[in-house]
Amino acid sequence: MAEPLLQVDQVGKRFGGFVALDGINLAVAPGERLGLIGPNGSGKSTLVNCICGALHNESGSVRFDGQAIDGMAAHQRTILGLARSFQLPRPFHSLSVAENLHVPLLYAVRARFGSHLSAREINDHCIEYLRLVGLDAKAHKRPRDLTQVEMRKLELARAIAAEPKLLIADESMAGLSHSEVEDILKLLVRLNERGITIILIEHIMSAVMSFSQRLVVLVSGKKIADGDPAEVVRNPEVEKAYLG
Repeated sequence: MAEPLLQVDQVGKRFGGFVALDGINLAVAPGERLGLIGPNGSGKSTLVNCICGALHNESGSVRFDGQAIDGMAAHQRTILGLARSFQLPRPFHSLSVAENLHVPLLYAVRARFGSHLSAREINDHCIEYLRLVGLDAKAHKRPRDLTQVEMRKLELARAIAAEPKLLIADESMAGLSHSEVEDILKLLVRLNERGITIILIEHIMSAVMSFSQRLVVLVSGKKIADGDPAEVVRNPEVEKAYLG
């Protein structure tokens, strides 16, 4: 059996007396599409922040691609191939759409491979990724000129421009119409087919069920379910967490 790309062992995190994460175990296989769900306040964001380096876990360990990354800075994890998109897009508004992709190409990809990328190579990569998400025609626009769904696509493009092995997509579909949700789902599947392992955090259950090969549920900082999506949603603990 192949070694997990991401291995989370007994990870714990407190904020004062509040236990945000209580001994979380999680293994994600290379190429997997994993859905991570839970009610508000369940610990999803805290777990992602501990994985990505925005927060540091106080107990347990996180391994990525066979390497212990506990205590490693967020940008160092990105260089290793761990990227995330944010629920609220965070583009550089003073840069063009294409220039927004220059940043991860220059500071993540180049650092990972220790090689110089020429201006032409950077431009070619930018156009490739913008074409992949359907924004190549907006390459020279500013982020302020994009629609809401286009901003979500730019956020994903910025993440994949770091050429990650694992992408954590944090509520990339919140507030979108049904057709726009379908558009983002198709994009995420295309990224997965290109070899990117994806963890999807999303409250739109139809999207999670459509996308995920496996579903993990957090409630009050604990993992209460992990398995086949159809079976997980029938779990009495999961039903109670969502329906009361």
